[in-house]
Amino acid sequence: MRRLLAALTTALFAAALAAGAAFGIVALLEAPPEQPNVPLITYETAATR
Repeated sequence: MRRLLAALTTALFAAALAAGAAFGIVALLEAPPEQPNVPLITYETAATR
């Protein structure tokens, strides 16, 4: 009975850890970038002259 309880506890801990890591990765991927996406080079067009 003790081994079964240890296995069940380990499995639940591993599942909780995997779910937490997944939510953390998703939160990091949805974070906005640190600097705005501004082009480094701009080309003049006839409308801007």
